[in-house]
Amino acid sequence: MKKTAKLYAVFKARCPQCRRGPIFTGSMYGFNIQRTLHHCPVCELRYEVEPGYFYAAMYVSYAMNMTEMIAMGLATYHFSGGRLDFDSLWLYVGVIFLGSLLLSPFNYRYSRVFLLHYLSPKIRYKPEYDK
Repeated sequence: MKKTAKLYAVFKARCPQCRRGPIFTGSMYGFNIQRTLHHCPVCELRYEVEPGYFYAAMYVSYAMNMTEMIAMGLATYHFSGGRLDFDSLWLYVGVIFLGSLLLSPFNYRYSRVFLLHYLSPKIRYKPEYDK
């Protein structure tokens, strides 16, 4: 079997150690609530490396949320014809609030995936699971 690409594992929210097992149960948008599994079903990696480990994902989620809010504000500015008067304030507030609300499941999932794949020095990819 060939080596599983890291970008594929991040996009599909797979385990950072084996890149095969899922990190979450349920779908991102759907009636099944997404929950983080305790460990990988393939390689038995414990996802929460230490108690409170995923609190660090809040900082990643905050950075993602701020980037999305700035992008939504700039897109609203562009598509509204460059209006920045007081009457258009509620347009900006509404678009940014609704966009943040709709992207919150995405931020929840990918802040944890990003934390596990890129910001965890103790977790390394082991290619022997690809065999």
